[in-house]
Amino acid sequence: MTKFLVVKKRNLQIAGAFLVVTLLAAVLWRVHLTRVEPAAAAPSDGVQVFTLVTGEFETTDRNGKMLEAYRWDPGSIYVKKGVPVELRIIGISGDTHPFVIEGLGLKGEVKKGETTVVRFTPEQAGTYEIKCLTHADMRSDGPMVGYIFVQ
Repeated sequence: MTKFLVVKKRNLQIAGAFLVVTLLAAVLWRVHLTRVEPAAAAPSDGVQVFTLVTGEFETTDRNGKMLEAYRWDPGSIYVKKGVPVELRIIGISGDTHPFVIEGLGLKGEVKKGETTVVRFTPEQAGTYEIKCLTHADMRSDGPMVGYIFVQ
């Protein structure tokens, strides 16, 4: 006895569309992975340039108390030892953020609506913290800490 499998034309169309969408998504994902660039590319003059912003998160807890937290965004950057670095820090959230970059001897202040530029050349590999002095701990809506990794 011969058996036949009957497939409706509509089911074939749906399966074909699903296959096309899946293949297209895979191709686009592959292209995206090959085109991802580092967080900041060095301009032709050899300076590593990074743009950071001040950010704020707000919410309320179960009792209705307002909770805030500030951060540098991105929270981590990677730089090369011996190559000049320029940080362009834009004040988006919060009025003012005085900061220190421990281990590099750098200080500055970021004000809302302004861009603060910090230039340095790291001579030692290691991890350096950029700390906001206004938001140093949980009591002051922090800690607002970022990390500079010198490789």
